[in-house]
Amino acid sequence: MLEKIREGSQGPVAKIILGAVILSFALAGIGSYLGQTTEQPVAEVNGVKISQTDFNRAYQNERSRLEQQFGEYFAQISADPTYMARIRQGVIDRLVQQELQTQLAAELGLRVSDASIRKTILELPYFQVGEQFNNDRYLQVIRQMNFQPDAFREYLRKDMTRSQLVSAVAGTDFALDSELKSAIALQQQTRSIDYLVVNKEALAADIVITDEQVSDYYELNASQFLSPELISVNYIELKAEDITVESVTEDDVKAYYEQNRAQYVEPEKRRVSHILIDNSEDDDTAKEKADTLLAQLKEGADFAELAQSSSDDIVSAELGGDLEWIERDVMDPAFEDATFALKNKGEFSDVVVSEFGYHIIKLTDIQTQQVKAYDDVKADLRAELEQAEKVDAFYEKQTEMGALAFEISDRLDDAAEAAGLEIKSTSLLALNALPEPLNNASVITALSSVDLLEDKVNSEVIELGNEHAIVVRVNEHKPATTKPLSEVSEQIKTRLVNEQSSTLAKSKARSLFAEVQAGKGLNDVASEQSLTVRQEAQLTRQSYTVSPAIVTQAFKMAHPVDSAVVDVVDLNNGDAAIVALKSVTDAQVAADIDPQAKQSITMAQANKNYMVFIEALKANAELNLPTVTQSVE
Repeated sequence: MLEKIREGSQGPVAKIILGAVILSFALAGIGSYLGQTTEQPVAEVNGVKISQTDFNRAYQNERSRLEQQFGEYFAQISADPTYMARIRQGVIDRLVQQELQTQLAAELGLRVSDASIRKTILELPYFQVGEQFNNDRYLQVIRQMNFQPDAFREYLRKDMTRSQLVSAVAGTDFALDSELKSAIALQQQTRSIDYLVVNKEALAADIVITDEQVSDYYELNASQFLSPELISVNYIELKAEDITVESVTEDDVKAYYEQNRAQYVEPEKRRVSHILIDNSEDDDTAKEKADTLLAQLKEGADFAELAQSSSDDIVSAELGGDLEWIERDVMDPAFEDATFALKNKGEFSDVVVSEFGYHIIKLTDIQTQQVKAYDDVKADLRAELEQAEKVDAFYEKQTEMGALAFEISDRLDDAAEAAGLEIKSTSLLALNALPEPLNNASVITALSSVDLLEDKVNSEVIELGNEHAIVVRVNEHKPATTKPLSEVSEQIKTRLVNEQSSTLAKSKARSLFAEVQAGKGLNDVASEQSLTVRQEAQLTRQSYTVSPAIVTQAFKMAHPVDSAVVDVVDLNNGDAAIVALKSVTDAQVAADIDPQAKQSITMAQANKNYMVFIEALKANAELNLPTVTQSVE
């Protein structure tokens, strides 16, 4: 089974899935982290607890993803508690799935080597600067994720191990030619139908709505006729980027460069090649082989040729053992010590043992420690100093602005004058229609508070992002009120007519359907009722000229034998229809199946089977799923 998993993880479908897993991790993993909370588990899977910390991280990552996807509209979406409850439940479901996969992977003995983890880290674009791995960038990013390097590597190891399992299940799936042809034949199948539609509009003229009915509906559904809450806002907005500061002098830049010279040092790098002998199965044999190769090198054998023929690192072996440039604190400590002990280009080490096996290392190039020249960085330094001055000025203004807005809470003039800002205003608008920067969740929460609505005081300073803050106050507020009956009576009449005419249409369709079942022809029924029978000789599943409800029903109906199969269906617009299926024509599938169609069907089948696989894991697991915590809101 393990061999099949290894083979499956090399297929194109598996690589697509693996790429998606890594990309998902890389995008979602850089979300904000809330910090420690009470470690009440959110779920338990076969005795393994999923911690509140793991849930918080995953939930915030999902929020960050949704914010990126929906932009300014996410504030409105997240105000719906039902929607956010579904998001939280979805996060828990994914965590449970991941834990089930992790446990099965461990049971099967799946593992990801340190070399694979290192290769993935080096290749992830989120850790690169100028398309090259940057260790400072790497450390910065994982610290933002609240990871230390060791913990991050283990996190990635679990993620990649799960992806092996996913790729094994999905990547080894396939569809037989007979299955492909059957699926294509169903997709391309056509059906011949007759149908008539009982239109609700034709019945509306006979419906009489009384004033009493309108009044009763209004009383029972008053909440449907609310005029929106309206609000007019005064605000002052402070942004560091808008602050003008005195120009930074050349002497300032030079002094800053000297103070921070250590930041512009590029550490020594070494380019090495290696030959790796795997010792995971037989250490003695591996050591003997490594010693033999070392002896051959000392006798003058070509290093690149030996690497190509003998190294167990198949990736570097194809390149003559080349590992490109490395720095300190990236490789295995024993490997690094041996590498940086070599003095001259062309030298190779003795046999070095690491957790991966036995190495022979060759030094192919050296890039000595370098210091970036002042002229190369002075433009960036000037920008940093100017930005620093803007940030300092921002926080100074923010402090003064906040203090005055609090002390003189019945107007914004003093706070605006102190910060050198203009007071901006809006017209009366609904809360969900406020423009930027007011359409922020924190701002809307403040504007909805009792203090601002009733006491008409200034808000506290609300931070909207990096060096971006705002103070708001309510200028005018009109609460949501129920519209008077006179204003909505016509709307109610229209709604009642639609409801009753739809009910009549559905009732009439079923009455006519009973006549057809009793033996009357569809054309005869249509003629008696002045209805039109329409025909579709080659209806497909993708037909857009016929109501989707009719298409769906037509392809659910059993194949006709001696006579047409008839059924009744309600349409989405309130009409009803009677459908007569006369014949079914199966498509003639070509001997050579289109590769794109084959891939599409195979992927759909793989996805279906994978979900069945997940459900089977759940069915056989001991799950404890407490109520999801609300603490992350």
